[in-house]
Amino acid sequence: MSKNFRIDYQREARIGFQEVVYGASKSTVQLEAIVKDFRANKKSALITRVQQEKADFLCQEFKPNFYDKVSGALLIGEFPGETIDGEVAILSGGTSDQFLVNEIYYSLLFAGRKAERFQDIGVAGVHRLLDNIEALKKFRVLVVVAGFEGALPTVVGGLLPQPIIAVPASIGYGIGEGGRAALHSMLSSCANGITVVNIDNGYGAAMAAYRIINGQ
Repeated sequence: MSKNFRIDYQREARIGFQEVVYGASKSTVQLEAIVKDFRANKKSALITRVQQEKADFLCQEFKPNFYDKVSGALLIGEFPGETIDGEVAILSGGTSDQFLVNEIYYSLLFAGRKAERFQDIGVAGVHRLLDNIEALKKFRVLVVVAGFEGALPTVVGGLLPQPIIAVPASIGYGIGEGGRAALHSMLSSCANGITVVNIDNGYGAAMAAYRIINGQ
């Protein structure tokens, strides 16, 4: 039976990081075939947004593996044995943003970069952010996750000089439900030079950070 997918094995040589698979809309059968293809080519496979039942099956079939239930990130194979630390910091407004923090963290780790996480430092208690300003100055790129009104990237952008990648989270209710208020706020930021990715696009934010540090 012919394959209904084509993995881009040339991507790493072309742009510096290999293809990662979006798992939420793929069936278990499709994911199994994709993983077999990666493994046949002696590659680890990172799959994002994998539901628990799919992950359970794949982890039974393939070893070694790692599954993060919070973000749905599934690794078949191994993370790099050696990583570069201290280049990227991930900031988040609240603990509800954990699923995105983890997606960003494990995506970067798969690319050989170990990020540091600064969590629950949202603007509702801005002193928590201010307490970390000196520590944040050492990083080359800041990835900032926030839901509700999405104000955290603007505050960070007014305090720190590094490239900032803003990630609107689909956390909130009323007008803030679904992350659109956060997205519009970040796109309208008065802090110059902030880059904004789509709602809940943790993987995209991780690769944007990777492109910045890998291209310098």
